[in-house]
Amino acid sequence: LATTMDDYIKVIEAKTAALFAAACEVGPVIAGAPKEQARAMSEYGRLMGIAFQIADDALDYSSSRETLGKTVGDDFREGKMTAPVILALEKANGEEREFWQRTMAEQNQTQDDLATAQALLERHKALEETLTLARRYGEQALSALQSTPASPLRDLLADLIPYTIERAS
Repeated sequence: LATTMDDYIKVIEAKTAALFAAACEVGPVIAGAPKEQARAMSEYGRLMGIAFQIADDALDYSSSRETLGKTVGDDFREGKMTAPVILALEKANGEEREFWQRTMAEQNQTQDDLATAQALLERHKALEETLTLARRYGEQALSALQSTPASPLRDLLADLIPYTIERAS
């Protein structure tokens, strides 16, 4: 439960964001584009990867995730400290902290605990704040993308940002 938002972002940067960055950088490198364009695409990918993962972590607590064909609550059941839980913990009272300690840190969960977790996230607007955080990273990704030459591909990459984030709302 001591995981901070900075810790969480560092984990995302080391896995999802690194993959997205490499995937976005490889094209300009292979095409022989100027280094600054390859760096801009890498930065776009890194920031897009962070936004994607944050939004995906919100989906784990959203009942709408079922419509995407994924299981709700996997992160909860595994005790993963993600943005929604970190944000809810920041506002938690003593009883709520005990709940998170039992369910996340101790992995002592009952059948109704996911619903309780979802209710706490709703009470503290943690999912809304999580998506706001994802949108901030999306805006930064768009800014990085704007330093690349205008093209239909750039427009497509720009359109991916809101799609990636808003699929969680």
